[in-house]
Amino acid sequence: MPLLPGAEPFRRDGGEVGVLVCHGFTGSPQSVRPWAEHLADRGLTVTLPLLPGHGTRWQDMQVTTWQDWYAEVDRELRALTERCSRVFVCGLSMGGALALRLAAKHGDAISGVVVVNPGNKMHEAAAPLLPVLRHVVRTTKGIASDIAKPGGEEVGYDRVPLHAAHSLRRFFRQVDSELPRVTQPLLVMTSPQDHVVPPVDSERILSRVSSTDVRQTLLERSYHVATLDHDAERIFEDTFAFISRLAPEARAGAQEGATASGGA
Repeated sequence: MPLLPGAEPFRRDGGEVGVLVCHGFTGSPQSVRPWAEHLADRGLTVTLPLLPGHGTRWQDMQVTTWQDWYAEVDRELRALTERCSRVFVCGLSMGGALALRLAAKHGDAISGVVVVNPGNKMHEAAAPLLPVLRHVVRTTKGIASDIAKPGGEEVGYDRVPLHAAHSLRRFFRQVDSELPRVTQPLLVMTSPQDHVVPPVDSERILSRVSSTDVRQTLLERSYHVATLDHDAERIFEDTFAFISRLAPEARAGAQEGATASGGA
């Protein structure tokens, strides 16, 4: 099945500091590719996988579950830890939940976590009916492109398959139970105006993790897909600053890269 334009995974080798970037539910790497590219341009080793069932057509997602999505990022993380001395995980929306579960499961193998509008719960009134409803109704309307910036567009499905939504609901519950095991430094970036994931999800996450090095940034000018919105550059810069504070060798690598490109 052909990929949607921009849905291709992204990987670039760089220095000893690695970053895994995770995209969201029904979305694709396109929504977070500028984030990944910004970090790669600063000399970091970056990987951004395409989650199973995503980036093609919603029918392909209908037969996948959260275990498939998590297994993909878990594999990518393990490969990154073999390649790099320090590894960070980042994610948007459901990708944030994936990043948090990786942190809970892998402990000291992860040096820090950055999440943007992370999902923690399905708040729709019909959510409790999903176990039954998914056998009656195949899809509901899509959630892509919640972006304040004029002309901003996210490559994602225009329908949400309810089998996958049911699995996402179970995944959020699983991650919520594991949040106390997250101890790594954590940066949470939250859009007060988000029409997909309410800010209360960020607050819930912040209240349940065991991390002591915790920072939160409000993205006042952006909606849900903030990585493609008005605050995108702030997200990118704050992420690199966060990583550089915890892994100073990242900044040294960025300076070496800038020197090399300047002399080319």
